[in-house]
Amino acid sequence: MHAVVIRDFGDPTVLQPDSFPNPTDRPGWVTVELKAAALNWHDVLVREGRYRSPLPHIIGADGAGIRRDTGEPVVIVPSLYWGERDDAPGADWQILGDHICGTYAELVSVPAECLAPKPAGFSWAQAAALPLVGLTTYRALFSRGRLRAGESMLVVGAGGGIASMAVQLASHAGASITVTSSSTHKIGAAVAEGAAGGVLHTEPDWPEQARQLSPSGAGFDLILDPVGRWPESIRALRPGGRLVVLGANAAEVAEIDVRRFYFGQYDLLGTTMGTVRDFAGLLRLLTDYRVPPPVIDRTFPLDEAARAHQHLETSRGFGKTVLENA
Repeated sequence: MHAVVIRDFGDPTVLQPDSFPNPTDRPGWVTVELKAAALNWHDVLVREGRYRSPLPHIIGADGAGIRRDTGEPVVIVPSLYWGERDDAPGADWQILGDHICGTYAELVSVPAECLAPKPAGFSWAQAAALPLVGLTTYRALFSRGRLRAGESMLVVGAGGGIASMAVQLASHAGASITVTSSSTHKIGAAVAEGAAGGVLHTEPDWPEQARQLSPSGAGFDLILDPVGRWPESIRALRPGGRLVVLGANAAEVAEIDVRRFYFGQYDLLGTTMGTVRDFAGLLRLLTDYRVPPPVIDRTFPLDEAARAHQHLETSRGFGKTVLENA
């Protein structure tokens, strides 16, 4: 099959179009003819060697295409071997594309349980863009964050796939959303998707500025932090509020005032991608609230995966970057 193959770890130039063996048939697994594959920041970390993937290798967690056994249009849930407990993954859990060949290819093989119907009305690019960010965001907001209609939420770092999906899901579920960004353009794009407003997190007092946009200036019920700025984010929480952390792009080490934290009665919640059961909840929410498809920033042909990664790493876009098969 044709694929984008990495034979060394490194910058985007290691992503090279090449031939690669077809997936091997095995019981309980299904081969999918891919129509599109969406990029995630996680792909960059795999490409750089952070997950010690085997070489040569095909990266990519997100994809949508046609089941070879039934001909059905499907999306791929990239959460493999989660386990039976919903509160945290088991020891064997991994993301598609880490150690098992992923979606930057014509074909991919996944466990049958990791396939879901392609949502009605979604293009192939939109369907491919849904699974990782949709599943991760749904779990962060609802399974872990316990977000309810009428609550207020701050999303840190508007512009990425998680942030744009969070604005869509939360606004349609009846929450009031404020965002932060380094760009007034991205704040404007978030407002167009349903946010009430936003502040620039390039300002040193951005948590206080954001707090002033919360109901009565008392702080937010829930803050979603997909970048790792949670010591600052806590300053914008109301007493008893919940901070959900699911990324470390901006910082991998955090320091907090422990006394202030416990007197504030805060919840600090870590989360990752979720289960196939979470994904079923996401699909129900999309239907019940008529949530629009994920925002697509740009699409590239599969063979231009290197250029797509370069675009992703500029962080200038709003929404998802997608690779399309001809």
